[in-house]
Amino acid sequence: MSSERFDWDNLRVFRIVAELGSMSAAATRLSESPPTIGRKIDDLEKALNTRLLIRSTRGVELTDAGKIALGHAHAMAEAARLIDDEASGKSQPTEGMITMATGDGLGPYWIAPRLPAFHAENPRIQIKMNIVSGVPDVESGEADIGIQFTEPKSHDIISRRLGTLHYISFASREYLEKQGEPASIFEYFRHKCILHQSYVNQIERWAPKMSELKKMINYAFVTNSASSMIEVCKNGGGIALLPSYIGGVAPTLVPLELPEVAPIEFWMTYTERVWRQPQGKIVLEWLRAIFEAEDAFWFSEHFIHPNRAANREEALKPFTRPPHSAG
Repeated sequence: MSSERFDWDNLRVFRIVAELGSMSAAATRLSESPPTIGRKIDDLEKALNTRLLIRSTRGVELTDAGKIALGHAHAMAEAARLIDDEASGKSQPTEGMITMATGDGLGPYWIAPRLPAFHAENPRIQIKMNIVSGVPDVESGEADIGIQFTEPKSHDIISRRLGTLHYISFASREYLEKQGEPASIFEYFRHKCILHQSYVNQIERWAPKMSELKKMINYAFVTNSASSMIEVCKNGGGIALLPSYIGGVAPTLVPLELPEVAPIEFWMTYTERVWRQPQGKIVLEWLRAIFEAEDAFWFSEHFIHPNRAANREEALKPFTRPPHSAG
């Protein structure tokens, strides 16, 4: 099909429908009727000779071809914005939407609390945060930026290591007064344990002999929700394995005086398209900054126990001491 005969407005409509996940929501946004929106999507699919969206009563879902088309639609929208800005000599605050996909820990408990400060400086950049359980798919355009716990292998994905999560044990004072504190992880079988669903299949990687211990642990509560874990733990439900930074987020929890169970690295991922967007670059640089800030010491490669966070410089001395020189 010749590009001269292509209706670019239909691609613009498709982009809005895909972003909002609904024909009716797109119709409201664009001040059009739902049948008009549906007709434009039909025309676009006919012009491209492929199915872009699967429609249902719950909304719309992108097909594989739709994911590819959405990536190109994002690039074209950004190109149009740049043409408009440069041609008119505009000097406006950067605007646009960035979709971020992250897990239910770092997203709600570290990134979200810092968003008001971000928006104070960037009032026209909209952040859409999707909480996902798997690896975010930034290559297809389902998310612009992903936070993930495996280093990507695709050459089309750019990644930056953001830090390390150090998993330790927490409990409430009420629970410890009733049940006592374990002297080691090998006493966990005497206690009620609170685990995230994603831990269960990874636990044998965390510590020596943990795979054998796993068979004896009393899983009092297993969930795919970090907030549920924290609430159950706060209310005396057992010992929860959580990242060390939760000690700062939920100060009523007591971090047990035990070594860390596991260090898990995490990465920020994105594509060249997102990096080239002004709003994408701003969000990427902001994310890097909040994981390198002074209060982000929790994510250092060196574990700092929450009980020693107030005197962390002393806690880090063994890692920063210069090599001994013979004299």
